[in-house]
Amino acid sequence: MTKPQPPLYITTPIYYVNAEPHIGHAYTTVLADTLARFHRLMGAETRFQTGTDEHGEKVVEAARARGIPVKDYVDQISGRFRGTWDQMQISYDHFIRTTDPLHIQVVQYVLNKVNSQGDIYFSEYAGHYCYGCERFVLERELVDGKCPDHQVKPTYVKEGNYFFRMSRYQDWLIEYIQTHTDFIRPERYRNEVLSFLKEPLEDLCISRPRARVQWGIPLPFDDNYVTYVWFDALINYLTGLGYPDQALVKKFWPACQHLIAKDILKPHGIYWPTILKATGLEPYHHLNVHGYWQIGQGKMSKTLGNVVEPQRLVKQYGLDQVRYFFLREMVYGLDAVFSEDALVGRINADLANDLGNLFSRSLAMVFKYRQGVVPEAGPYESADEELRSLAEMVRDDYLGYLPELEFHKALQRLWELIGEINRYIVVMEPWKLFKIQEQQRLNTVLYTILEGLRWVTVMLRPLLPASADRMREQLGLSPDTWDSGLFELLTWGRLPTGVQLIKGAPLFPRLETLEIKSVSGGEAVFPIQPFKPQVELAVFQQLDLRVGRIIAAAKIPKSDKLLKLSVDIGEVRQVVAGIAQHYEPAEIIGRQVIIVANLKPTKLMGIESQGMVLAAKSEGRLLLLSPEKDVIPGSSVS
Repeated sequence: MTKPQPPLYITTPIYYVNAEPHIGHAYTTVLADTLARFHRLMGAETRFQTGTDEHGEKVVEAARARGIPVKDYVDQISGRFRGTWDQMQISYDHFIRTTDPLHIQVVQYVLNKVNSQGDIYFSEYAGHYCYGCERFVLERELVDGKCPDHQVKPTYVKEGNYFFRMSRYQDWLIEYIQTHTDFIRPERYRNEVLSFLKEPLEDLCISRPRARVQWGIPLPFDDNYVTYVWFDALINYLTGLGYPDQALVKKFWPACQHLIAKDILKPHGIYWPTILKATGLEPYHHLNVHGYWQIGQGKMSKTLGNVVEPQRLVKQYGLDQVRYFFLREMVYGLDAVFSEDALVGRINADLANDLGNLFSRSLAMVFKYRQGVVPEAGPYESADEELRSLAEMVRDDYLGYLPELEFHKALQRLWELIGEINRYIVVMEPWKLFKIQEQQRLNTVLYTILEGLRWVTVMLRPLLPASADRMREQLGLSPDTWDSGLFELLTWGRLPTGVQLIKGAPLFPRLETLEIKSVSGGEAVFPIQPFKPQVELAVFQQLDLRVGRIIAAAKIPKSDKLLKLSVDIGEVRQVVAGIAQHYEPAEIIGRQVIIVANLKPTKLMGIESQGMVLAAKSEGRLLLLSPEKDVIPGSSVS
């Protein structure tokens, strides 16, 4: 039984509406969505909030550039964010806007509370102001005199403003971070905040004069000033719980998981906990910080104008394909490079080849040998128990990785299980069991394959929810079979026998080169290679082309181009193939290929090759040729 789970509050940052959504926003939101879906499946009452940050100077500038009123502009861009998350099937419970009347009331309530205890004062200040960050920056934060995030020199500004006595809480914050070692994670960002705090903490300017900035929340104690956008924005996390009303606050605070990118570490790691302390509230449980998506050699950001739109990616490649790339490609906390070539590579290798082919060939065998009905397993043999044991180890690792946001590790382990199911099929050879009428053993093998796929489906639910639902449907399982907790669903043998599988379209069709559009949206165009001289039909007919299944693959020492393959074509052949720069050995085991079976043996790197694997060449990449559906190894090709 799953232990009762405490309530949990999960948040993204509220996204600034000075430009359109990009994949940096989408990445954070997909992470939060995955975490929320996981905890709901574990039985926790989970509240997931996202939204938009709509005040500040950059918003006014963006509206002015479009020639429309600021309110119309923020309504438009906030709607774009919400529409993007709806298109991406983000399961948020609350979408907050900082222009909401309730939020304005909560910000003014907090300001009055902090002011009443003497933590706000008025003073004149002069310093370097970064309009990109919308804050004063210290000399030591600059790199070659420029803001490191926006690559511009800040402007020297001198004006009177209100300040929050943040310095009063420096010692408390240092001690809190040191005694709560997972307060900020990964550890490198905890260390970064502690490094900030080695220097004296300056008080935080929390206002802007209305003479300069009119679009903001008025200070409740001085109508000539509006609230600094960061003080305003951070309080959204309390507004979303109805603060100061205690109904939701008592349930969900401080059990809060904030997810942010590293560019807003300082406001969330320093400003926010000190504001909470001054307000009389406990700090949140965890601040989870991720890295940047790099485009080429630099950070991607809307300020720098090199963004990639998530809506286009989803439309072009598919929702779960994009989710998979986000969750698999970036190690949480580190930077990662985004390219559409890498995205297509993940789709074709991991989703189409590994998972998609396994799922379709497995169901096809059940339709072929058992009319699509889930058979009853007979006695288990050691190979069946080994697959079950691996599945249970993968489950245990998966349940440990997801709460820690180590999604890439969870997917790595899950794909190890997918690979093992593929290898199990190769070793068990269901087609041979059918041929020799080993009916009970065939039933056990088919059931074991399907149960393994059910486990994969269950573990994909928070990660690739739409695809997991399609897999559930094709496995013949009704939605109410998913009502149990995640751990209960991951108990071996829960796939009911006698269920009719359902035929469906391929889960993840391969993306062929000519189907892939360029980043700019135009069609990719490639030159046709010159044709070779014509030959007589009789010459071609001398070739013996056979379908084979790769049952083993290994790299050849001292060669970066060759792989040694064992290919089942009714008999096992050793084939040396020049595909090492295009495929990893593990990803092609179990795959069906076309080979030339009657070539005279030849030696490559001292290793005998007893055939040739056929592949197409496109954009410098070799793509193995395979039959549309699984066929019996050794079938002739005509």
